[in-house]
Amino acid sequence: MSTQLSIAHDPAARHALWQRMRVPAFAFVALMLFLAAIVGLGALAPSRTASFIEIGLVACMILTVLLFSMEVRLETPLMRFFALIGFAWVGILFGMVLLDYLSR
Repeated sequence: MSTQLSIAHDPAARHALWQRMRVPAFAFVALMLFLAAIVGLGALAPSRTASFIEIGLVACMILTVLLFSMEVRLETPLMRFFALIGFAWVGILFGMVLLDYLSR
């Protein structure tokens, strides 16, 4: 209990915590802004052009998750390659499921 109180009142500890949590907090805010843009675009201007813009926003969300939430930008090139391959494989699987539903 005393360590929690000392962290709450110690400016150096609060600064260190903010330095550690700054990137995840900004990534969260960015993802929420992307989500708000997608929902707003879908509600206010549902069209074929808006769908392409939404796909671009989803790609930006994926890059935000890869680079900042998963911290792939700090990993070795081999790890980056396998993270990219994993996301590509998930995209292929979603595409196959979508084609199955659309073809019925």
